[in-house]
Order: sequence, then C-alpha cells, then structure tokens
Amino acid sequence: MRIRPAWAVPLPRPARVRRRGPGRGVAALLTVLLLAPVPGCREPLVPPGAPTPWPAALARQWQWQWQLTGPLDVDVDADVFLLDPVRTTSTETTALRARDRRLVCQVRVGWYAATDPDVDRFPTDVRGAPVNGRPDGRWLDVRRWDVLAPVLADRFRLCRGKGFGAVALDGADGYLHRSGFPLGFDDQLLFNRRLATLARSLDLSPGLVDDVPQVAALAPDFDFAVNQECVRRRECAKLLPFADAHKPVFHVEYTGDPTAFCVTTVGYGFASIRKDRALDAWRDPCPLPLSTRPRG
Repeated sequence: MRIRPAWAVPLPRPARVRRRGPGRGVAALLTVLLLAPVPGCREPLVPPGAPTPWPAALARQWQWQWQLTGPLDVDVDADVFLLDPVRTTSTETTALRARDRRLVCQVRVGWYAATDPDVDRFPTDVRGAPVNGRPDGRWLDVRRWDVLAPVLADRFRLCRGKGFGAVALDGADGYLHRSGFPLGFDDQLLFNRRLATLARSLDLSPGLVDDVPQVAALAPDFDFAVNQECVRRRECAKLLPFADAHKPVFHVEYTGDPTAFCVTTVGYGFASIRKDRALDAWRDPCPLPLSTRPRG
C-alpha cells in the first residue's frame, strides 16, 4: 500500500459562513469615510496637469502675495502666490500646494535679463534696447515668434514641472516702450494671444501683467490680470473687463495709504495689496468686503 506524505493530503475546506450585510472591505471603507475630516471652505487643490481654475464664485475673495526677493515666506496668509519659477524650489511649491495655495509663476516674455539661465538661446538679431530701470535687461523682438516660442515654451514647462498652475506674462507691453524695434499695437496683440494659447497648451492658466491699453481686447484670452499702480496712474477703471467677467485682478500699489486706495480697488472687485518695490515678503493687504468673506 502506498502512503501519501502529510503535505500531499488535502485539508478539509472550512465551512462557509454566510454573512449578512456588507463585507469587511465595505465596512472598512464606510468607517474611513465617516471618520474623514469634512472639507473646509477652500476649493480643492488642483492636481498637476490642469490649469489653475478661478471660480467666479470666489472672484472677490482672493488674497494674494507677490514675492520675488528674499527668503520665501510660505506662511503668509494668502490664497495666491506670484513667484519667480527659477528661485522658487520644488520643496517650497510642494509646501504651498499642500496648504491649498494657488501658485502663479512670473515669466519674462517680452524681455530678458542677463542673469537668465537661458539667455544664450536668444539670437543677437532679436535683442533690442535696454529695459528702463533694469540695466541688465533687453527688450525682445516679439514679431519673431518662430525664434521666441521654443524658449518661452521651455520657461513655461519649468513652471509646470515645479507645480505651478498659472503663469503671469511679464513684459508683454514692449510696444509701449523704446524697445529698439518698430513694434505696433497689433504686433503686441498677436504675440500676447499666442502666449495665452501656448500657456493653455501646456496646462497653465495665462495671466496678463499690466499692458492696460490692451485689456479690453485681451480680457477674453486671459484668465486673470496682474496690475501695478492703477490707482497712482488713474487707470483702474480700464481693468474692469476682467472684473466684470468675474476674473481676478491682482493689484499692487507701492505708495499711498491702503486705507485710502482700498476703497477704490476693493469696490472694483480687485485683490489689492501694498508692497515695497523690492517685492520681498512684506505686504499690507486690503481687507475683503464683509459681504464676500468666506465662511467656515
């Protein structure tokens, strides 16, 4: 007689116990859902790969910070941070995104600085006159889209790679300055619209910096505006095409008493702050209107 080894003898199957109601997996899932914290008043953080949304319902509720110099203060009580994508580290953007902050990178598009890491990619024939107030800066010939587009696309990709969801186009008004090129209104308009399209193709929300004379024409193409000193220059009303479309207007004044200029800008629906021109961490924000302060 052949004897089977012990390991070859099949074990008896345990009797099936019929359970009532959901299984353990479902019960565990329900427990997690019940114990999970209830979301607060902030909009859910948008994951990488999608442009930053600007819900119309929050149009008058934004608080913002603009910092380009000094150690980055990630603890500032602001919803939106406008930052330099080269100086800002991925660690810093990760810390801000973990707190549901919306991140906007400031990219030079119509001029370059001698310290830009990609400056050698601009051929001599697209480099123009010095930028007023920036001795190391030069205007670019924005008519040369074939030359500028690859460089600017890589700058946008740097923003996207570091976790930014929006891009603010700095220097998108060379036609208003002595750029060294015969730039006209239409040249600038075409360039800026191309930039907005390029930003969207790379999953970035486009924002217009200054260029107030073209706001009425460009407001449909851009998601938000960044403005410097519209109160001092007496041109805040020209930014209303953004505000009337429930798009954010992030406004800064470098002089004056906020208790005075906030009355005008907050009334227009802008998110306004007072800053030093160095654009370090210090800020003095305008209060939100009582009727629009988020609850919770």
